[in-house]
Amino acid sequence: MRPVRLMKVFVTRRIPAEGRVALARAADCEVEQWDSDEPIPAKELERGVAGAHGLLCLLSDHVDKRILDAAGANLKVISTMSVGIDHLALDEIKKRGIRVGYTPDVLTDTTAELAVSLLLTTCRRLPEAIEEVKNGGWTSWKPLWLCGYGLTQSTVGIIGLGRIGQAIARRLKPFGVQRFLYTGRQPRPEEAAEFQAEFVSTPELAAQSDFIVVACSLTPATEGLCNKDFFQKMKETAVFINISRGDVVNQDDLYQALASGKIAAAGLDVTSPEPLPTNHPLLTLKNCVILPHIGSATHRTRNTMSLLAANNLLAGLRGEPMPSELKL
Repeated sequence: MRPVRLMKVFVTRRIPAEGRVALARAADCEVEQWDSDEPIPAKELERGVAGAHGLLCLLSDHVDKRILDAAGANLKVISTMSVGIDHLALDEIKKRGIRVGYTPDVLTDTTAELAVSLLLTTCRRLPEAIEEVKNGGWTSWKPLWLCGYGLTQSTVGIIGLGRIGQAIARRLKPFGVQRFLYTGRQPRPEEAAEFQAEFVSTPELAAQSDFIVVACSLTPATEGLCNKDFFQKMKETAVFINISRGDVVNQDDLYQALASGKIAAAGLDVTSPEPLPTNHPLLTLKNCVILPHIGSATHRTRNTMSLLAANNLLAGLRGEPMPSELKL
């Protein structure tokens, strides 16, 4: 009997257990994994992907023309363990007829929870308060010490009322938010009805909101959307939150707005670049809270993402419908 030819799969990182197990059980695949929690060096990625039929990658892996050329004609499927796809050279991938899987929906609730946590942490100045307890700054009760801003009777503006934007609004509503505004490519009346959210222009949203949450995709239209003009329109008491992509924000302009007191505070789960250099000016500001892109970081969600990414890859290799395929 002629031996069955195995399909080569390359995995760019040590992924959570459920995804690893699914790949290990695939009798028709030969799996190689970059066995580290750290990003794979470009040269190692080129080596590993050479001749591969399938590639399972992460958001931090830039799959460009050079990587696709290194993979060669065998490459049929790319599965990314992310909802974001801006790290993939989609035009080149489409040209080569490569199928793409991704992991939307499964991280929506977890990311929304993080967005609300970051908003509350930022507007109530929790990092400052914790530091004051540790360094002896807590001496007595003071009427205006560490006062922040509350959500009750506030106006919340959401840039991008997609899956995650809606999940954020759903969680903020019980805090007594008086009014929701949103902006995006077009009105979404059916989705907005749940929150009685009003579709407005981006400048209007900036000017009227007490809290702004950025939850849109990174596209040519949204790159640099939150810039000097945007921050100039915001209230001096407003709080700015970004859980989308770092490049949606002009960070130099954000720094100036925060340092000058033009806006009250900002909380970021995403930056440009990532990781943010430790000497970046934003890290010197008490009114800026920065997290290391942990929106989906719960054990359950990351395991679910890894399993979906593995199942997308295997289905694509076998010529079957993917559980979650990106339509190119």
